[in-house]
Amino acid sequence: MSAPTPRQLGYRMPAEWERHEATWLSWPRREGISFPGRYDAIPAVWLAMVEALSTGELVHINVTDERQEAEVRVLLARSSRVRPERVVLHLIPTDEPWCRDHGPVFVVRAAPRATVTDAAPELAVVDWRYNAWGGKYPPFEHDDAVPARVATLLGVPAFHPGIVMEGGSLDVNGQGTLLTTESCLLNPNRNPTLARADIERYLRDYLGVRTIVWLGEGIVGDDTDGHVDDLARFVAPSTVVTVVEDDPADANYRLLQDNLRRLRAARDQDGRPLELITLPTPGEVTRDGQRLPASYANFYVANEAVLVPTFSHPNDAAALATLRRCFPSRRVLGLESSELVWGLGACHCATQQQPAVSRPVFRALG
Repeated sequence: MSAPTPRQLGYRMPAEWERHEATWLSWPRREGISFPGRYDAIPAVWLAMVEALSTGELVHINVTDERQEAEVRVLLARSSRVRPERVVLHLIPTDEPWCRDHGPVFVVRAAPRATVTDAAPELAVVDWRYNAWGGKYPPFEHDDAVPARVATLLGVPAFHPGIVMEGGSLDVNGQGTLLTTESCLLNPNRNPTLARADIERYLRDYLGVRTIVWLGEGIVGDDTDGHVDDLARFVAPSTVVTVVEDDPADANYRLLQDNLRRLRAARDQDGRPLELITLPTPGEVTRDGQRLPASYANFYVANEAVLVPTFSHPNDAAALATLRRCFPSRRVLGLESSELVWGLGACHCATQQQPAVSRPVFRALG
């Protein structure tokens, strides 16, 4: 008899705006391949994220070894804006710093009242397999091991679907609807033996969703084969912000219009149409002749702040204003990401939320 799935046990993946216990980051390595020739500018970006996040929640940071741990501690100690009592370092080695994709996906359920009188939710980890976006960037063995190590550290159960999946390819409203893309999840470099119906079954069984909204292609320059967190994101249970390009000559125009059409036809888990809010693009962001996957949709929603990648472009202000209207109770902060996106990711790619539940007590920096 097969083991029960998370869905059968009552687990669901919460929306990102639901209360966090913590945010997880993986500190970048100089020896990594994500930032060729530009690593020296990158630790300051991770420091800025820790400064913004530690005001409202714990920040767990994966470091590769004792040498890197010492370097990170020195950098964090120099900042008066870091809340040291809310920062915890863990010796969990990684290959690259994109915790959204290699980190644990957390699911929660309400505990039985017989064991927890206030019916606090219980936490578990979904440990998808990870193959560096279709085997593009070996080695990735350390990254693939991160979710299991985090589950052991937290003392929570881990579910192992046995298929390849990345956190950036999924976005949920916490009520039963999930956004994703065909170009990524149906790509044969992930799960070549699985059809669309098979993948949908895994998403329903392991994340507790009911309705799956399929978008088409990802933006130009996205080496993940089209992660949805560069395209469209839930900002409320039935509200989605989606990126559009106004210039018909731009290579992103057609594919973003196709995704917009799909969203207009979509329905949530209760059969209701989605309310759509559009975000601009920052135009064509390039370096060394390479178009980079720059998108304002790659924002991260923390307890007290929303971190939004900006690119020194006139559309930065419009994107920030739109997201401030979506999250009026949070500080919406622009994070200059021209260096960060050289690694082909941004704020959301670097972060992974841990929902607020009962947790072990960790010794923080302070």
